[in-house]
Amino acid sequence: VAINDSLVGVIALSDKIKENSKEVVSTLESMGIEVYMLTGDNKKTASSVAKELGIRNFIAEVQPENKAEEISKLKKEGKIVAMVGDGINDAPALATADVGFAIGTGTDVAIETADIVILRDDLTSLVSAIKLSQQTMKKIKQNLFWAFIYNLIGIPIAASGHLNPVVGAVTMSLSSISVLLNSLSLKKLKF
Repeated sequence: VAINDSLVGVIALSDKIKENSKEVVSTLESMGIEVYMLTGDNKKTASSVAKELGIRNFIAEVQPENKAEEISKLKKEGKIVAMVGDGINDAPALATADVGFAIGTGTDVAIETADIVILRDDLTSLVSAIKLSQQTMKKIKQNLFWAFIYNLIGIPIAASGHLNPVVGAVTMSLSSISVLLNSLSLKKLKF
């Protein structure tokens, strides 16, 4: 602010860092997830925010239309990329990423474009979503393993004619029930 060509004040604006951001970044890093910050801010501001949050990798001065391009570059490096965003400018990057996470309090365009919508304006839900997906994949692999073992044992016995059809039907039902119960155990998880 100037009066008669003399500086009398400075106005500075900045975005507020979301609560728990530093904790979420630390948790993601401890899970083996490499965190990047992609921002339109200048390098000095981006560096300051990244340092405050414990983010080692940041890409600054990215125009909104170039965010998707930066995501594509990371993918070409062989990285599996998840993008978290909440604005109109984030929509192309959310669509380009392998997995797009939209914050539920964000714009409709971001929410429609993303693969997963975090309903609360709380980044700890991001960690919970990732942990839930990891546990879900673990259950899927367990279920496939047991189904494979069941078929590996049961099919040769049935093919040789040594398995009563009633016993086969009962064991198949038990196999399906065990897969169902194993999958339902996901409901007990708390993050």
